[in-house]
Amino acid sequence: MSIAKVIEISAESVDSFEDAIRSGIEEANNRVRNVEGAWVKEHKVVVKDGRISAFRVDMKVTFVLE
Repeated sequence: MSIAKVIEISAESVDSFEDAIRSGIEEANNRVRNVEGAWVKEHKVVVKDGRISAFRVDMKVTFVLE
């Protein structure tokens, strides 16, 4: 039997939502072992001078405990 834990993280990119998700997963994987998946809860943008300056995502990341 395995036990999983879920953590909530936020990630940001100046390029795209996809890049924000990718960098968030990579950083989570650098800090905890056995990352198995993620659920993207929210997409947000930062607007400056009427233009999108950053893409943000809030995610729940699941990893298996050893």
